[in-house]
Amino acid sequence: MVSAVPVFYDDVEYYIRVAVWIFCLVLGAAAFLHCVVQRPDAFPAIGTMSKSIWLALIGGGELLTALSPSLGLGHLGIFSLIAAGIFAVYLLDIRPALRDAVDGHGSW
Repeated sequence: MVSAVPVFYDDVEYYIRVAVWIFCLVLGAAAFLHCVVQRPDAFPAIGTMSKSIWLALIGGGELLTALSPSLGLGHLGIFSLIAAGIFAVYLLDIRPALRDAVDGHGSW
């Protein structure tokens, strides 16, 4: 029987999943390191959760993302995708607000 799916389809899908998983790990590491070096009093100043809560969320997400293949969840399980969302919220929303609060300059 002839299949319409190329023979290497599974290999390509696997490598794409691994590449996205590695990207999520790097994104989480960048978010965690940025959160570590920020001043704790800047978080309430921008009206968000405290620094310790953000560190717990990002660190827990990074841990789940790193351990997901060994836990049998695959490289891109649901926990890895939720963690990537947490990383993205921090880097795209909280980080610019912290930068503006600490520097005293607006984005303009």
